[in-house]
Amino acid sequence: MSFWEYLDDRHRQLLADAWQHAAVVFQCMVAATLIGVVIGVVTYRSAWAAGLATASASTVLTVPSLALIGLLIPVVGLGVPPTVIALTLYGLLPIVRNSVVGLRGVDPSLVDAANGIGMSRLTRLARVELPLAWPPILTGIRVSTQMLMGIAAIAAYASGPGLGNEIFRGIASLGSENALNQVLSGTLGIIVLALLFDAAYVVVGRLTIPRGIRV
Repeated sequence: MSFWEYLDDRHRQLLADAWQHAAVVFQCMVAATLIGVVIGVVTYRSAWAAGLATASASTVLTVPSLALIGLLIPVVGLGVPPTVIALTLYGLLPIVRNSVVGLRGVDPSLVDAANGIGMSRLTRLARVELPLAWPPILTGIRVSTQMLMGIAAIAAYASGPGLGNEIFRGIASLGSENALNQVLSGTLGIIVLALLFDAAYVVVGRLTIPRGIRV
């Protein structure tokens, strides 16, 4: 069976796997973004705290994804839970780092002006600092998403959702007629999803970043 015939024969399953893959990455990116930005906001004023937060997030990336998921299985079981926990942890570093960099890069004169007109710290953060720090934060989100697209394939090891199941099935049946087709379809599917997500982030950037502060 040719690759195109395989795609035509299995397109329903492949689309379902692609939807699950995109959904789990999106959900984990939302969680990682919320956690990462909060960590950045809490730590950016202190060099020591920011360094500790960045180092902690970096340490997570040194743990092989297969090992981390394997360690989570006895604790939370198979399927979605270990996948979500692992992907959220892996997505933190670029967001934490870029949140700190973005918030530290806000012009101090603008912060002083906000203080001068009586803004509270939370109001200043919401209306001045975070909007100005948004471009680097969005860049961190884009980087994290590209990373998680590939890492999410490993979730199939723990019976997780996504296109990794197609890749693992192909690897497990090497030598069979459709083994290469399975690996190739799963891999190309992940690449296409990564490109679509990145294009969506470009649109989000154009809609949310004022022209005057676009890079």
